[in-house]
Amino acid sequence: MKVTEVPAIAGAFLFEPTPHSDERGFFSRTFDADAVRSAGLDPHAFVQDSLSRSIRGVLRGLHLRSGAGEAKLVRCSYGRIFDVVVDLRPDSPTYLGQGFFELSDEAQTTLYVPAGCAHGFQALTSIADVSYRIDRPHDPAEDVTIAFDDPDLAIPWPLPVQSMSARDRQAPSLADVLKHKES
Repeated sequence: MKVTEVPAIAGAFLFEPTPHSDERGFFSRTFDADAVRSAGLDPHAFVQDSLSRSIRGVLRGLHLRSGAGEAKLVRCSYGRIFDVVVDLRPDSPTYLGQGFFELSDEAQTTLYVPAGCAHGFQALTSIADVSYRIDRPHDPAEDVTIAFDDPDLAIPWPLPVQSMSARDRQAPSLADVLKHKES
């Protein structure tokens, strides 16, 4: 498994497996504790796995957690997504930096999103399944959402938005979220 640092987001990594294909399909290791450890991360820190299914054009995010934040491993296990990470850690050398990634079932690449970064994605295929592995139990009281169309971020979402949750649709601007974090 190849491990690559993401220059736009300090502490973010891509874990690229080596799928083994033949006439039956493919086999791919999607998590390797040694590869995670080689990036300086604790493989035992991840405590929950989740899966979302979205249809083409669905947009989820931008999400993050307050308090200690939440680190996560994200992988598109079926289909293809446009994935976005925004660094909201004030002490980070890449503060307000953005990373854009296409994750797909063909590559099975896993993206490590550090705690304190906002994350979102848009489904590019008729069905897109996204697997998450997070480093602490989910607490809905800590959920923070930022407007996907915030002009200060100017994220180049590739498709018109077909659907999103009410929470995502009503999300505050980045400036409002940052003001709230400071107070």
